[in-house]
Amino acid sequence: MGNLPPDLWPAIGVTLKLASCTTILLLLLAMPLAHWLVHSRNPLRGLVDLLVSLPIVLPPTVIGFYLLILMAPHAPLGSVWQSLVGSPLPFSFAGLVVGSVIYSLPFAVQPIQTAFRSVEPGLIEAAIAVGAPARRVYRSIVIPSSWHGIASAAALAFAHTVGEFGVVLMLGGNIPGKTRVASIALYDQVQQLNYDGANAFALILVVISLVLLALVALIRRNHAVDLPRLR
Repeated sequence: MGNLPPDLWPAIGVTLKLASCTTILLLLLAMPLAHWLVHSRNPLRGLVDLLVSLPIVLPPTVIGFYLLILMAPHAPLGSVWQSLVGSPLPFSFAGLVVGSVIYSLPFAVQPIQTAFRSVEPGLIEAAIAVGAPARRVYRSIVIPSSWHGIASAAALAFAHTVGEFGVVLMLGGNIPGKTRVASIALYDQVQQLNYDGANAFALILVVISLVLLALVALIRRNHAVDLPRLR
């Protein structure tokens, strides 16, 4: 690899920063949402579950296009953001984070849903029987018993964000040091016929993805969960 692109590490840095911010926000959103989807009897639960799963089947460019419209300065979301921050949401790092959270939401919610469903009902019933409030049951029993699903969700969401292309291209464009992520930079290198540069980006992304997938496999294989205690 003798002809490495000068923006190799800045683009990798933007990618890892985006994936980290997205994963943190996704966990904060996905855990209560997954809990509601598992336990709620609201008639709208099925519709919400369908909407959460929609990014799995929608083309990323379609998601990016509609998010771009919603984030435009004349749209309600874009207008509120611009009035608060003073700059438009599209083609900004914040816009990438919003798009990435929406695009990767099912990859965080679904593993946590599965983990919440697997929590031993007897533990929850026993805690409720001794008068433990719902918040303490959630914090002290449901979350510790579901740590493997939460960890898998974090790894999958991070990996999914690292590999994004269509959504980030539609929402962020290709601004060096700001919105140019590794997948976009790789595409640029191919267009410039710099295959050494493209190979450098590709190898780094492959290594990151393999490490994260190995972590998910390890968690799923070895998730011996200790019985949690009420605090």
